[in-house]
Amino acid sequence: MMGRHFSIGQKRATVVVARALARKLDVDLNAVQATGPGGTITRADVERAAKSLAEAGPAEALRGMRRAMAQRMAAAHAEVVPATVTDDADIDEWRTGEDPSVRLTRAIAVACRAEPALNAWYNSGAGARRLVKRIDIGIAIDTEGGLIVPVMRNVAERDVRDLRAGLDRLRTDAIARSIPPEELRGATITLSNFGMIGGRFASLVVVPPQVAIVGAGRIAPLVVAHQGRPAVRRVLPLSLTFDHRVVTGGEAARFMVTLKSDLERTS
Repeated sequence: MMGRHFSIGQKRATVVVARALARKLDVDLNAVQATGPGGTITRADVERAAKSLAEAGPAEALRGMRRAMAQRMAAAHAEVVPATVTDDADIDEWRTGEDPSVRLTRAIAVACRAEPALNAWYNSGAGARRLVKRIDIGIAIDTEGGLIVPVMRNVAERDVRDLRAGLDRLRTDAIARSIPPEELRGATITLSNFGMIGGRFASLVVVPPQVAIVGAGRIAPLVVAHQGRPAVRRVLPLSLTFDHRVVTGGEAARFMVTLKSDLERTS
């Protein structure tokens, strides 16, 4: 019994010392790997964590766009029930100089008209969805300051030249951080053209109240079956992440089929 009491007291003392040292060295105990008996954090554990933090450099508080991004992503992770479907679009028949970004925005508009359930807002508190007639696409743009998603309005009613001019303006304004707050609100669905940087497929993040986001991967030549024979064709990988609380797997699959079919048209 004496040994047991001594062991418990020793453990408590170890914890007290570790906490005091953690406060002094500004170490978050939740991030410390415990190596002591029974999962106890020891003085050596705290010192090891402090050394790692010192080597990593000073902590940098998130501000501006990065802080807003962190908050949006955390809220989305806590609320949305995500599911993802993927496919490849064979774009080898595209004309020379075809604009992938314009083709993607046009194809999303076509797919939204075919499957309106993905061009919607969902109010989880009320348990109600709103199918939106106008298609306003959020365009995810990677900037030095963080991710920004301005909105292309009324995409289905705009011609190719107008879409290209709008995309150019959004990118220029995003990089310059000159986009008004109202131009960052009201998207009904989002496009992430991450393949301009790299990667094929992705499990994307749906930001409420939206219920879907389309991802376009890196265009690359692949060996595929074409007219019953293997052939090297240019392929555009597609990812669609949707909120499974609101969108069914069938609706998502039909959206993907329409998206792929439109992209595979010659013009």
